[in-house]
Amino acid sequence: MTAPILILTEVALGPAERTAVSELVEGIDAPLEVLVPSGRKRRLVVDFLDHLSMLEFGKAFEELSSKSDPAAERAVAETALNGSLAALEGLGAGTTGSLVEGDPVAALAERAGASGATQAVVVTLPHAVEDTFHTDWANQAQRKLGIPVLHLYAGTGFIGDS
Repeated sequence: MTAPILILTEVALGPAERTAVSELVEGIDAPLEVLVPSGRKRRLVVDFLDHLSMLEFGKAFEELSSKSDPAAERAVAETALNGSLAALEGLGAGTTGSLVEGDPVAALAERAGASGATQAVVVTLPHAVEDTFHTDWANQAQRKLGIPVLHLYAGTGFIGDS
């Protein structure tokens, strides 16, 4: 059996991600495994600057005053996982997925080691601060895993530079 391709995403995958993943698995019979973090640690300053850089002024100030609700965060993560599994249905040698707690990159690394994965895909929204300073999940994963990591920006089909 071919080693799985791991997919770490912070949002539900859609048609653009399905296209990219289908091209990735073309000609190989690799299983796909989706990981969605639940209950991420908030980084107020970084999130605030990200929203400002994207000219999302209302969201920037809304984030400063919002409270963390673990049950709501888990529900959002479950929705993203179910949507992602539906979006990837029929690709590769089957698709599975799970929610991960704590550091998403550490969870990806742990899963890569346990499964023998030789490729990973990281799907994120644009994060100007992290992308600029190469501290985004894809860059962290590239350094930590030692396997190829494809960084996709959710909903755009645009490939980041990890």
